Amino acid sequence: MLKQWMAIVAGLSLSTLTLAAPVAGQDYQVLDTPVETNAKNGQIEVTEVFWYGCPHCYDLEEPLDAWAADLPEDVVFERLPATMGDTWVRHAAAFFAAKQLGILDQVHEDFFDAIHQDGKKLIDEDDIAAFYSNYGVSEEDAKKALNSFGVKSQINQAHAKMRGYQLMGVPALIVDGRYVITPNSAGSLENMPQIASALIDQERNERSGSEQAQGE
Repeated sequence: MLKQWMAIVAGLSLSTLTLAAPVAGQDYQVLDTPVETNAKNGQIEVTEVFWYGCPHCYDLEEPLDAWAADLPEDVVFERLPATMGDTWVRHAAAFFAAKQLGILDQVHEDFFDAIHQDGKKLIDEDDIAAFYSNYGVSEEDAKKALNSFGVKSQINQAHAKMRGYQLMGVPALIVDGRYVITPNSAGSLENMPQIASALIDQERNERSGSEQAQGE
């Protein structure tokens, strides 16, 4: 009987914890200066900051993809490769080059798998170009994309956003350019999308309240 009562109490505590609103400074951080987003038409942007070489980022991909697939129309999901070192920058260039070549959707998951399952580094330009040649582009075109002005410009923009986000590591989720969620703040990788959902609702409600106040 005592065990049953304890189980009920534990269940209630867990439910309360799950339903509780996330707390600023505890479950997520609020940036003093928001980073500009690319969201349009009143949309709320959620940005995943990642590095292909990060095992935690790799583990987050599956639950995050499932979460992102069910986002409402007023939420736009973006990915931003982190640029915290030379290898990171090379992988960021690979990401932006794949985007420019129109093969990012095909390549993204496979690039992760090649590093974390097949033991490939995919750092050298030749290795990345050879890898991309499996997706209908020539190695020459892949190298041109890797060294293009457009890719270099996007890397510079990523540098600027990284400074704005004030991140010490990855993965991270950024909601509306100002709420920062990390595995440490969320308590686990799996909790990160849940907290992001709560912050999306919070931001949506704040915008709605602001619009109503302006209309009065």
